[in-house]
Amino acid sequence: MIEPRITEEMISELVDRFYARVRSDAIIGPVFAERISDWPPHLERMKAFWSSVMLTSGRYKGRPAVVHAMVPGIRPWMFARWLALFESTLNDLFEPDIAAAFMLRANRMSESLQAALFRRSGPPLKPVAGNPQIGALR
Repeated sequence: MIEPRITEEMISELVDRFYARVRSDAIIGPVFAERISDWPPHLERMKAFWSSVMLTSGRYKGRPAVVHAMVPGIRPWMFARWLALFESTLNDLFEPDIAAAFMLRANRMSESLQAALFRRSGPPLKPVAGNPQIGALR
């Protein structure tokens, strides 16, 4: 579903501000710092991801569950912190209906990733060749 009032510029501002908060967060910041040394490519991937999610642009091609499965020490409670920072950033930037549209998708994404990482049966997820950083999302 396309959200007509959401623009690429809004997505770009959201991603930049949100990850600035993530980087300075004492709880999840270190997890990201261990995995991402070159932030501009990560931010561009996240902008493409959110563009694909919110605007159905098709800019993002990747496999987030596989990449997150390669993050040592990732725990379910970290997703709650990510969501709290995301929601706070949304509320600072956007009208309530736009913030709610993003949060709906963010919550679904969190549930999906947690199910894939912590409650799945079957063989483990296999890494994809390439950059094993959180930002690779391949």
